[in-house]
Amino acid sequence: MTKSAPRRILVTSALPYINGVKHLGNLAGSMLPADVYSRFQRLRGHDVLYICATDEHGTPAELAAQAADVPVRQYVDEQHEIQKKAGEDFLLSYDHFGRSCSDENAALTQHFAHVLEANGLIEERTMRQVYSVDDERFLPDRYVEGTCPHCEFEKARGDQCDNCGRLLDPVDLIDPYSAVSGSKNVEVRETRHLFLLQSQMQDRIRDWIEAATDWPPLARSIALKWLDEGLRDRAITRDLSWGVPVINPDGSIREGFETKVFYVWFDAPIEYIAATEEWAKAKGEPEAWRRWWRTDEGAEEVDYVQFMGKDNVAFHTVGFPVTILGSQEPWKLVDRLKAFNWVTWYGGKFSTSNKRGVFMDQALDLLPADYWRWYLTANAPEGSDAAFTWEGFQSAINSDLANVLGNFVNRITKYCAAKFDGKVPEGGEAGEAESWMVAELETRLPQLVQHYENMDFRKAAAETRAIWAAGNEYLTKAEPWVKYKNDVDAAAVGVRAGLNLAALFGIIAQPIIPEAAAMILDALGVPEDGRTLSEEAFADIPALLDALPRGHEISPPDVLFRKIEEEQVAEWTERFGGES
Repeated sequence: MTKSAPRRILVTSALPYINGVKHLGNLAGSMLPADVYSRFQRLRGHDVLYICATDEHGTPAELAAQAADVPVRQYVDEQHEIQKKAGEDFLLSYDHFGRSCSDENAALTQHFAHVLEANGLIEERTMRQVYSVDDERFLPDRYVEGTCPHCEFEKARGDQCDNCGRLLDPVDLIDPYSAVSGSKNVEVRETRHLFLLQSQMQDRIRDWIEAATDWPPLARSIALKWLDEGLRDRAITRDLSWGVPVINPDGSIREGFETKVFYVWFDAPIEYIAATEEWAKAKGEPEAWRRWWRTDEGAEEVDYVQFMGKDNVAFHTVGFPVTILGSQEPWKLVDRLKAFNWVTWYGGKFSTSNKRGVFMDQALDLLPADYWRWYLTANAPEGSDAAFTWEGFQSAINSDLANVLGNFVNRITKYCAAKFDGKVPEGGEAGEAESWMVAELETRLPQLVQHYENMDFRKAAAETRAIWAAGNEYLTKAEPWVKYKNDVDAAAVGVRAGLNLAALFGIIAQPIIPEAAAMILDALGVPEDGRTLSEEAFADIPALLDALPRGHEISPPDVLFRKIEEEQVAEWTERFGGES
């Protein structure tokens, strides 16, 4: 068998907004699948760099700080630490979790603005913008709310309607009002801003997207829809005090832009690069980021994969690529973009602003991270929106984790401890039941790997469960507890294969439920270098049933998963909403 060369894989997930702890829908639509994919590729032996950061500029940060009655800088400092901890508690394996308010991001954002303007893709224009007379200020997109002109949703934001998903211009809102004060004493006035001339890049962006045949259908269809409607030039500055300042190449503030900053959606994607620079500096190799992002310094060999919810696709398939391609510099572009639909909460959307649904910190007060990671991966919103219900959550945990995986590991390890002194037994020869199990693994393990490579996370979870279920069926066929009465060697075969299956089940569980997987592998004494999903590890499938050394000591782990009881479901339904 020819061994494939290790790949270099750059993974980014959409930057979570700084305005509050994220809900399970945010987690399921970007950060968690990015983590699962990163863990899988590391286990395959590849060089993976997973980068994320808090998105700290823009109106949401200012509004949230205002509501908390603290300075914006203090607010984002506090919230960054909270979100960083939430990610760590959910076992998200970021290589670096940065901040878009970093000096590195400011410098890169200003650099891109300068080269884009030099290339004729940025120009100053006068535009009409909503002005609040009572607040004595121009109102950036999200500072304006009103009725959507397309679907008549009455709480549309100035930049986008949460109901129909259409991008909006604040001046088009019906009955607009200030989100700062609630005042309806607003009028449209003229102001000057920098515009990114996306229309000039229409053909270049279309050629790039049409060449991206590896993109999943959802991301590709959204990108092409935007192109079919025609790219519009877009303002990339806003009347705000918090953000990346608009400066000249000599470092002075641009005349007329003293009270303006760059639009958050211009600087936020640039933070992927900046956060990688932050990572490089933190590890004492300040130039190491360049081999991941500069195609003239090694990044042409990188496989770059992005993860995000469907509402972020347009900015990543149009806005950010216009910046990268328009710079005419050798920057790395995304190779594959995985977009997700929404996780819904009893027929509606999870919502940070409306406190609708379960949030990351609340979830961990109820159950360990692995429970949530499994359910959200097994029900990933890939082909369509996925509904979260307490009953569905209970069923998945009790069936998949407690019964199928937990019960298998518990039964085989306790039986080994009771009948074989807690040691992998010797004796006996593999028979019909073992041949059946090998055939199952020879079919299912390659399929599992392919599902992960395709970023089909529901299918990967389903295949993982199917392999666990096959192990339970194997024990039914092997019947070591029945054979032990008359033929200890025959029973030894079943116990030995069962213990090795438990180890395999722990290994393939690592991307999704890393904590429980570690408990299984620790209890079975599987060394760190034996926990891989590499090609070599799966090269000899029959050997997987006899991989643990005979005579090797094992110990039954503590209870891996506790079932969710009806009383808990009733309590959570009352606390968080839903239908009983």
